[in-house]
Amino acid sequence: MREISVYLFLGFLESGKTKFIQETLEDPRMENGEKTMLLVCEEGEEEYDPHLFQVKNVAMVTLESAEELTEENLTALSEKHNAERVVVEYNGTWLLQKFFDAMPENWVINQMMTFFDSATFLNYNANMRQLVFDKIQMTQMVVFNRFKPGTDKNEFHKIVRGISRRPDIVYEYLGGKAEFDEIEDPLPFDVDAPVIEIADRDFAWFYRDLAEKTSEYIGKTVKFKGMAAVSKKVPAGYIVLGRHIMTCCEADIAYDGFAVKLNGLVDNVKTRDWLIITAEIKMEYNSVYRSEGPVLVALAAERAEPPEETVATYY
Repeated sequence: MREISVYLFLGFLESGKTKFIQETLEDPRMENGEKTMLLVCEEGEEEYDPHLFQVKNVAMVTLESAEELTEENLTALSEKHNAERVVVEYNGTWLLQKFFDAMPENWVINQMMTFFDSATFLNYNANMRQLVFDKIQMTQMVVFNRFKPGTDKNEFHKIVRGISRRPDIVYEYLGGKAEFDEIEDPLPFDVDAPVIEIADRDFAWFYRDLAEKTSEYIGKTVKFKGMAAVSKKVPAGYIVLGRHIMTCCEADIAYDGFAVKLNGLVDNVKTRDWLIITAEIKMEYNSVYRSEGPVLVALAAERAEPPEETVATYY
């Protein structure tokens, strides 16, 4: 089966998806002879004008409901239109996993972009955080449309970076001027300090950075407060130390932590005990990970009181 490239455009109603896709299909550089299926999953005020498309052989298909988003239906549609690439205007109220579950095996995501109306974004994030998170977590670019000159970019930047450090961020002003986000993202702790001290409020950032850039932490020493987890899966002499982390909303709170070799510094540690440890980070096999992973070898450890906020967040 030949691979079919998928271009996925995400965002809420009236966020600018239709306009961007229309302009993309008007660009003669996009015409490469491939038969294109434009899959529209919602209808806004702005409509497509196929007469202006420079891309030929575009078949436009509208899905009326999420129930139509099945592997069988998408396979049948792509075969009916002999699609060689698929452009998707996705419904902002549908979770992205719904689309991934329905994707035929030979569909491959080539590009993913997310659009927001800057005038409504902060309100959406405050009231529909799960849907905002869903549209940012895996995207390659976030575009804030209708951005007004003089608006503070920091609040927008922090929300995106609290979800993912992967995407580029673009602010598009009325009139068409676009500006890439160049705000630096210094970590809230010093990774080059002799002892990297992690404040209670910064544990989520530390956990993600260590998980993503493990090799950069090997051999360094860290100090933080965490909640212990002990089970039969944890080798004798070790515990897991971490925190409950809320990435998006209360529904996704999960305990995340690292394997810690206590070296007998604290006895009779039980699940939900709080400890402050100072430890050297090594890369070792541990059954906690079922593979190699960052193992924290304790240099000092003591019992502690829980932090004021027991659930760590990125914001």
